[in-house]
Amino acid sequence: MNVLNCKRVLGVFLFLIGFYANAQEIIKEKEPEKKPVSTQKHQKIDGIIATVGDYIVLDSDLDKAFLEIESSGNSIKDITRCQMLGKILEDKLYAHQAIQDSIIVKDEEVKEKMNQQLDYMVEQLKSMENVVKYFKKNSEDEFKTDLFEILKQQKLAAEMQKKIIDPIQITPEETRNFFKKIPESERPLLGAEFEMAQIVIAPKVSAIEKQAVIDRLKEIKKEVLAGASFTTKAVLYTEDPGSRSSGGFYKINKKTPFVKEFKDVAYSLQEGEISEPFETEFGFHIIYLEKVKGQDLELRHILMAAKITPDALKEAKDKIELIKKRIQDKEITFADAARTMSDEKETRANGGTLINPKTQDTHFELTKTDPEFYSQVSNMSSGEISPVILDEDAKAGKRYKIIMVTNKTEQHIADFSKDYTKIKDLALKEKQIDAIAKWSENKIKETYIKINGEYKDCKFTNNWLKK
Repeated sequence: MNVLNCKRVLGVFLFLIGFYANAQEIIKEKEPEKKPVSTQKHQKIDGIIATVGDYIVLDSDLDKAFLEIESSGNSIKDITRCQMLGKILEDKLYAHQAIQDSIIVKDEEVKEKMNQQLDYMVEQLKSMENVVKYFKKNSEDEFKTDLFEILKQQKLAAEMQKKIIDPIQITPEETRNFFKKIPESERPLLGAEFEMAQIVIAPKVSAIEKQAVIDRLKEIKKEVLAGASFTTKAVLYTEDPGSRSSGGFYKINKKTPFVKEFKDVAYSLQEGEISEPFETEFGFHIIYLEKVKGQDLELRHILMAAKITPDALKEAKDKIELIKKRIQDKEITFADAARTMSDEKETRANGGTLINPKTQDTHFELTKTDPEFYSQVSNMSSGEISPVILDEDAKAGKRYKIIMVTNKTEQHIADFSKDYTKIKDLALKEKQIDAIAKWSENKIKETYIKINGEYKDCKFTNNWLKK
């Protein structure tokens, strides 16, 4: 049970470290603690319940943490307020010690991450005003300030954890001993796994459709130069959901993860200039450069994608069906067909092999895949090719694909020889958890920590009460 409990605990920890952790305030020296000015209920929500080094935890932070877990579709029925407080205290300890160890987190990195999060939230909630209301902030500036502190603290905590566990390695002998300690009745059940490859055929956009989009963007540029509002045009016509509500607005720098073609055009413009239409993998754009602030650009853009005609879709489907028949007739291997005919550049070079983005290897655990993907491959056997699938990719649009299962491992109890890599990973994680536990035990002893009120009665895993 020790192995499975460790995995479960680690999983909860990693989940809670994510973006939707909540704002924590840094104690300011020489500033008296402000007393609540309204009701007893207000005091309970906003009261300081714990202090770790230079950081405080508010009672409302626990409420917000529970709310965010629920809003993400996860159950909170098995998580107590004491357990939640214990997790928040751990994050505070990491961040506090990171500062003591002079771990540097650059503000530029935090701002870049913040802008990405803001773009995502605005896309989900439709406007910045809605984002501010959702997080119960008084203004956009207050929200951004709190978000910056959240992300900086998360980065400090992550860097501190990394410093603790990076030097830890595991030997084959330690892996063997780890596995032997697990009773046979408690050895982990490993889910069915697939290794897969795919071939993608994208319908070709006709030159006529491309020119129609270019002409429309040129017309919009002409209207703006004649006095129309670029912001209004972006709200009305852009096909970029991440910036539509803000009138196509982005603030970028050289490190912002936008495609190269977009940044090249943006940095070629003068302040107040509008670009000619240009193409990226997302479609066609025009950019209006509003302001230049050092290496930062404040700009607006309009994105339009050329339309795919029914004839182009049919041509793509016919092509991939022919490719599948040639593979089944053994005229060509799946891998060679992917290398020479697939339109997906990310997988084409390695014969169409798919890489799991979570693990960065070629194995996909079936029960942890996207439900749509699960339905496509769950009943397939090794060497089997799927029917032709119409895939609607958010970035690439409509395209057809076929998937081949190159290897399938059925659900089974962990076996040392067959599953050595997974067992080694489990052994390493347990060793890392032990190292973090020892580190926490030592740092708790030497760090100023205070738990207030009813939370003094909590039964914490760590010795936060220093009994």
